[in-house]
Amino acid sequence: MHIALVEPYCTGSHAAWANEYAAHSGHDAELFTLAGRNWKWRMHGGAVTLAGRFLAGGKRPDLILATDMLDLTTFLALTRPLSDRCPSAIYFHENQLTYPWSPGDPDLGQQRDLHYAFINYVSALAADAVLFNSRYHMDSFLGELPDFLKRFPDAVDLCSVDAIARKSRVLPLGLDLRKLERFRPQDASASEIPLLLWNHRWEYDKAPEAFFEALYRLADDGIDFRVAVLGESFGRAPEVFKQARERLGARVVEWGYRKSFGEYAQWLWRADILPVTSRQEFFGASVVQALYCGCHALLPDRLAYPEHVPHGSVESVLYSDDESLVDRLRDLLTGKGETRASLAESVARYDWERMASVYDEFFTGLVDGGGGVVPEIALG
Repeated sequence: MHIALVEPYCTGSHAAWANEYAAHSGHDAELFTLAGRNWKWRMHGGAVTLAGRFLAGGKRPDLILATDMLDLTTFLALTRPLSDRCPSAIYFHENQLTYPWSPGDPDLGQQRDLHYAFINYVSALAADAVLFNSRYHMDSFLGELPDFLKRFPDAVDLCSVDAIARKSRVLPLGLDLRKLERFRPQDASASEIPLLLWNHRWEYDKAPEAFFEALYRLADDGIDFRVAVLGESFGRAPEVFKQARERLGARVVEWGYRKSFGEYAQWLWRADILPVTSRQEFFGASVVQALYCGCHALLPDRLAYPEHVPHGSVESVLYSDDESLVDRLRDLLTGKGETRASLAESVARYDWERMASVYDEFFTGLVDGGGGVVPEIALG
């Protein structure tokens, strides 16, 4: 089967997902991509440029697989000579309806933020299958759609929400977790001083203020720890990162984005504890990578995180908003009352070694007219 995979924002986890699925799939996946920058313009204009490239290729695919950064309606309209009656699926890595916008974004005040959510809405309406990387993501998007549509003056078709829900499925993110094994340290001896890890984007939605505030309080209490702050910064990192590097001083053993995957992976294997404070997470690829490398995580019991945690590990891994992250961290760092849990086996199900066949089976069913069924093995 020939799949045209259309990704207008090909960087980071989007690029990894597209390239890795193409490499592991039993189908022939041809990529149509644009560089991952200027995300708002990609959502507006990416469909035009990629439609031209798609038509120039002259090949009618068996399936069009797009991501949430594509205006699928425009793409399908412009490619009718090759896409007419061709099944299409849209994969939501994130969505602009429930994603928390930075308070400093000027589009918020001018209500221009609504248009990006509308592109996601009509793209989902146009697709034959609507795929989400977690159940939380699917439920939150579908749950918010009715109120979103009611913000418009008239001719609002609320029945369209049910139409989207009927063709929505959870298809977890595939990850090349086995690649991490190449960098597993031969010497498994642990340091006497625990290493805390931050391995997310340096952005507002990851709530770095809460993360660093917890570390400040532990440092003020004289608790021993080291911290490695990894992850990518996109030019406008929250001011708290600069403050944290100065305030935490010698406790910082690594700082900044590692371009080498090997260097990044080595820090994941070295780390002991991953405290997570995010405001938003539709899946959590960086968290899953750290879990696979044996990091003990403290995760909020909301968003997509509970889907990664087997029932027997809930109490040791998840914390509620009413609990003190500082107290939970203190217990882990001092060995009082908390046991560390390994979720490596649980998250191993997301590796492409397993997920590629799940994707392939679903897309085959979709093209054959069966609507596509996601096997339970992928859902935990």
